[in-house]
Amino acid sequence: MNIIDILIDNPLWLIPLFFIICFIIQMIYYLGIYIRIFFYKESSLPESLPPASVIICARDEETNLKKNLPRILEQDYPDFEVVVVNDSSTDNSDIVLKKLAQQYLNLRTTEIKKDQKFTHGKKLAVTVGIKAAKNEHLLFTDADCYPETKNWIKEMMKNFDSDTSIVLGYGGYKKYPTLLNSLLRFDTITIALQYFTYALSGFPYMGVGRNLAYKKSLFFENKGFARHYHVESGDDDIFINQTANKHNTKPEISPESVIRSQPEQSWNAWLKQKRRHLTSSGFYKRKTKFLLGTEIFSRILFYVMFVLSLIFFTDHYPYILSVFLLRSLIQLTTYHKIMNRLNEKKLLIVTLFYDFWLPFFNFIGIILNKISERNNKWN
Repeated sequence: MNIIDILIDNPLWLIPLFFIICFIIQMIYYLGIYIRIFFYKESSLPESLPPASVIICARDEETNLKKNLPRILEQDYPDFEVVVVNDSSTDNSDIVLKKLAQQYLNLRTTEIKKDQKFTHGKKLAVTVGIKAAKNEHLLFTDADCYPETKNWIKEMMKNFDSDTSIVLGYGGYKKYPTLLNSLLRFDTITIALQYFTYALSGFPYMGVGRNLAYKKSLFFENKGFARHYHVESGDDDIFINQTANKHNTKPEISPESVIRSQPEQSWNAWLKQKRRHLTSSGFYKRKTKFLLGTEIFSRILFYVMFVLSLIFFTDHYPYILSVFLLRSLIQLTTYHKIMNRLNEKKLLIVTLFYDFWLPFFNFIGIILNKISERNNKWN
């Protein structure tokens, strides 16, 4: 009797079969892609570093500019400028920038005036900042972000060479003792694990605007954001998805290259943030969407089949639990490695719990986006 006959006679055996299939798929991701985090070696510091332009787009960020900008302007780097685009601010951002410009000679500012007849998103501000930058090598962050060390620019810029046009950095969040904060930080480290190891595997697909570097020539050779200017988000991930390849992209995974920012403080605000990211992911290449979707689907199905296997196959508990524990051990070891590299503390213990629940928040975001799209079509 072959396996098909067995399944026809005993359809419940489909449960452990799918459980094993999902386990194998998960192992392909962990042992085929994510494992590369263990073998990552940082680029050595070159004899000379290129002049750099740090670009920050700010709208009504008076407090953050006052608090965070000096930490960027005081970086330990031989030749750099900071270009701040004051994007239609209605607060006292202009006054703060003028005072800082008197103190720091490497600060340059440009402004987009508010126009009641014309609305624009961040992509216009980024484009204005790029055009204003004097240097070929650009490094992007946000006004609510700050580098953890004075070597941030150095750690990002050291990766550039004649072949490299894109450097992917990590933008983490400040730690607070709340459930939302730990979930948000876990989500962020999970996304980082994916885009770092995908890049190390030869198919980079995204970066985060809080900590991202690329060459000005790359931007203009690809006509900037022209292909997706109509999309509100995507100045970072969609642009990288369309321009990055295995030859021109490097990740930077070290504690000294980390950027921190203020996390969302409410569930509603975080869900809106997730929805914006999910909107961008709809414009990824098909291969990227297939790889990311397969991992999430196999992960959810793995947990579902695990529970069903425990319910219907009580005589096989040792085998079922062994498979589950093996995946958990490999997962925890992988997360422990990247969390240590990026200085993320007190997240490992909640990994297994959030690993199961996080896809459901993504699913909620996708459903809400679909409802919003349908309503907009009807209006």
